[in-house]
Amino acid sequence: MAVPVRLHDYQKDIKSRLFEAWRAHRSVMIQMPTGTGKTHVLAAVVRDFITAGNGTVWIIAHRRELVAQAEETIARYGIDKTDGRVRVLAIQWLSRHWDDEISRPSLVVIDEAHHARAKTYRVLWDRCPGAKFLGLTATPCRMGRDGFTDLFDTLITSWGIAGFIGKGFLSSFDYISIRQDSSEQLLIDSLEKRGADGDYQIKEMNDVLNRRPSIERLYASIRKFAANKKGIVYAISIGHARAIAEYYGMQGMNAVAIDSKTPMAVRKRLVEAFKAGEIQVLVNVDVFSEGFDCPDVEFVQMARPTLSLSKYLQQAGRGLRKSEGKSACILIDNVGLYRVFGLPTVSWDWESMFRGYETGRGYRAGRIQGEARSVASSSEITVRDSDMEVVVSHDNLLSALSEQKISQPQPMHASVKTELKAWQDVGTGLWGLRRGRRHITGAQYITVFDIRNDMAAVRFADNSCGLIDDSGGTIWKRRHCKAMKFGRNHFLTVTSSTGHASYLDLHSLRTYDCKPEIKRFGDIELLKSGNVYYSRTRVVYTNNSNMTADCIFNCKSYIVIFDYHAHAPFFGEATDMRDSTSGYVCILRDDYDSFYHIYKRLADRSLIVYDGDKRFYHVAEGCGKRYIGSRSTDSDASDVENEIDLLDRDASRQYLVSQAEAERKRQLMLDDFRNAMPFKAGRKWGLKKGDRVTIPPIYRNVMPPVGKYCAVEKNYSQWGVFAVDGTVLVEPLYPNVEIGEHGVVTVTKVTGNKEYMKLP
Repeated sequence: MAVPVRLHDYQKDIKSRLFEAWRAHRSVMIQMPTGTGKTHVLAAVVRDFITAGNGTVWIIAHRRELVAQAEETIARYGIDKTDGRVRVLAIQWLSRHWDDEISRPSLVVIDEAHHARAKTYRVLWDRCPGAKFLGLTATPCRMGRDGFTDLFDTLITSWGIAGFIGKGFLSSFDYISIRQDSSEQLLIDSLEKRGADGDYQIKEMNDVLNRRPSIERLYASIRKFAANKKGIVYAISIGHARAIAEYYGMQGMNAVAIDSKTPMAVRKRLVEAFKAGEIQVLVNVDVFSEGFDCPDVEFVQMARPTLSLSKYLQQAGRGLRKSEGKSACILIDNVGLYRVFGLPTVSWDWESMFRGYETGRGYRAGRIQGEARSVASSSEITVRDSDMEVVVSHDNLLSALSEQKISQPQPMHASVKTELKAWQDVGTGLWGLRRGRRHITGAQYITVFDIRNDMAAVRFADNSCGLIDDSGGTIWKRRHCKAMKFGRNHFLTVTSSTGHASYLDLHSLRTYDCKPEIKRFGDIELLKSGNVYYSRTRVVYTNNSNMTADCIFNCKSYIVIFDYHAHAPFFGEATDMRDSTSGYVCILRDDYDSFYHIYKRLADRSLIVYDGDKRFYHVAEGCGKRYIGSRSTDSDASDVENEIDLLDRDASRQYLVSQAEAERKRQLMLDDFRNAMPFKAGRKWGLKKGDRVTIPPIYRNVMPPVGKYCAVEKNYSQWGVFAVDGTVLVEPLYPNVEIGEHGVVTVTKVTGNKEYMKLP
């Protein structure tokens, strides 16, 4: 009996969009990254199709392993491979047995559909004229500009790899790459010949890289970055794979090579041993680029140069499946693919590649200026410890991408971002959006009212109006309007059918009947409408208590608002004013997600804040916010408190260290200023050394320094003591002061009494 399998919400969404697309189109392609469950979507679609009594289904794959995988998955959905309604076929077998097939399916599903342009696949459309088609692939791209639109009518895309990692459906990764001036990169830069598909020629790659020094460098990188871990290596050729496995074995690593000549029974036994942990490393030649499912792979080593985006993402994706106990995958790029394509998390324009506007072909990075143009042989190059570099680590991958801290190379066709423009379909008269030749959307809008750099104001086919972002997503929508126009300061003016104008804040997406006044506090803006202040964040803070600007404090990278009406869950106990945070709201610079409640101020002036969903963040000057955790459960709350305690102790320690360092520097400066002299400007006195003024000339009298201190008279008979750097140590309130030895000062009060003070 089949065990019920539940789809994730994103898989349900893809399936729903597919059936909707089939209402208008015969042939649909779906793009989902490697490891996100394309085969489960396939099986769920097939189950629903045959349950509805729509006819028979053929599932087509190009390798026996993929056929077996599809049969296993559909069985989990209650469909036996002996069920006459569903057949799983290898395309090679089908191409030899067309004359034996009398009946034709109602649905043809093509797994790894980026192969569908091959002649053996193309005949499916002619041979099955009454069938619907579904193609599934992680990479709807080709090395040339032929696209897929002559086979598939439309493309449905899912989130990118970064989105799946961020939502916890794919594993994060460490990315290790050879340096641009490394020995291996120079060898790869020497490759000149191309194969029939436009990729590097196999023979030349094998001649240059299938040598002992290069293989030694491959092993050294695993030993350094993935010692004792389980992984897959992608090799150039059968000889290269076997040479790698042999050398790894000589170093004590349990490694085996698998290629197209490995007998099927042996291949199956080796794969099962690998999955069971009996084999540490599988070295393969294009065997595990598609359909290989082993979630606990801990590293992927790329030892085969390629200009194919599809090969790159298929290989990198083998290690991104989630597995219990697996914190991250290590991607070891020994052939410089990072400098050709960027990280696997790059947001690719699949629509343009699907339509043939762009290719899935990378272009190698140029050689380093001044380096030799040719390399005689790899044996002439020695191993350097610095040949590899960590591009990004898994623990800061997403934050580094969002804050653009990773120096990404310009992958493939990347160029200066072109202007967002409208285009019109002559046949329908509808409008779409594009950047250069890249179509962001299809022709689906009645009107495009206005365009700014990253969004467009449009009228949809149902006469509703809205905003579209530069990836084609709907940001905001309303029922109807007469006109829309972008204005200054990130506002959209929306004119209703009656002529009334309202104003949409493009940051918060909140609408105002009257245009609000902008109040700036440093780099942070609030909006004021009447007596009410509003934040420009998606989760809007509203102050309805006739607040004045005196209640708003500018702290450079954030503002603090005192609002005793601000209700928020209170955690812990406040012991003094520095820790008392009740009634304080915080808005961060360049953060348009939400406003925050202040939980704690740390000694280094950083903050612990939390939002309305009890998510806690650490906010430090120049570092933005860092997620700590959520207090949604008691267990989570304990983890959050422990992390906050660690941050608090570290902040206190860092504060003491910085204070000690600041005091040390101050004492050095004080020693340097012992010889400063009073000077007069007009009728006032100050103190300076050379051209540097330490006490400005605003005082009635300044006496020559005694050590590090000097007496200063502010007004008649009002003396005090300053340090020579201008720091006020004794307020100028006394008729007389005398500075003695060892920093002891005698002050005479108005009553004539004397008091002794020890100066710091």
